[in-house]
Amino acid sequence: MSENTDPTPFADAANGDGTPNPATAEHSGQAPEAQAGQAAVDPRIAELEAEVATLRDKWVRAEAETQNVRNRAKREVEDARQYAVQKFAKDVVEAAENLKRALASLPQPTEGEDNILTRMREGIESTERSFVGILERNGIKAEDAKGKPFDANLHQAMAEQHSDEHAQGTVMEAWTPAWTLHGRLLKPAMVVVSKGPAQAG
Repeated sequence: MSENTDPTPFADAANGDGTPNPATAEHSGQAPEAQAGQAAVDPRIAELEAEVATLRDKWVRAEAETQNVRNRAKREVEDARQYAVQKFAKDVVEAAENLKRALASLPQPTEGEDNILTRMREGIESTERSFVGILERNGIKAEDAKGKPFDANLHQAMAEQHSDEHAQGTVMEAWTPAWTLHGRLLKPAMVVVSKGPAQAG
C-alpha cells in the first residue's frame, strides 16, 4: 500500500506569501475576520475605560466642590442670622451701661434713708438684672475685666497707673465691661492698666 504524500494536513499556518492558511484557520476554531475584529476591539475598550476613569475623576471633583459651596453657604447664612442685629445690639448695651451708671450715681444705702430713694434703687437694680438676663438669652454677654490680664482683643486701655497691688499688665479698674455677641466682640471694656510698682527715685 502506497504512503500518503498529501502535504495538506502538515501545511504551515501561513502560505508562502504570508496570508493565513485556510486549512489551519479552520482547525484553530477562529476565522481570520474574527481575529482581525478582536484586534480592533481591544484598543477601543482601553480607550473607553480611560474615558470612564476621566469622567469619574471629574465627577468626584465636582461633587467635592458642590459640598464646599453648600458648607460655605450654610456658614454665611448662620453668620448673617447671628450678626444681623450687631448694630442694634451695640445700642442695646449702651442702655444696659446707662442703667449701671444710674445705680452707681445713687448714694450707698444707709440706715433710715428716705423710702423713695430705697425704692428707686431697688427698681433700677431689678430693671438692670432683668435687662441683662434678656441680653444673655439672646447671646449678648458682659465680661468684667477687673483683675484680669490686659487683652487687646477685649480691652481698650484708657490709662496706665503704677500699683503695688497689681502686677504689670493687669486691669486695675474697668469702667465698662467687655460686651460680646455670640462670642464676637461688640464693645471693648474701658480699662485702667497697671504699670507695676513705682520705682524708687
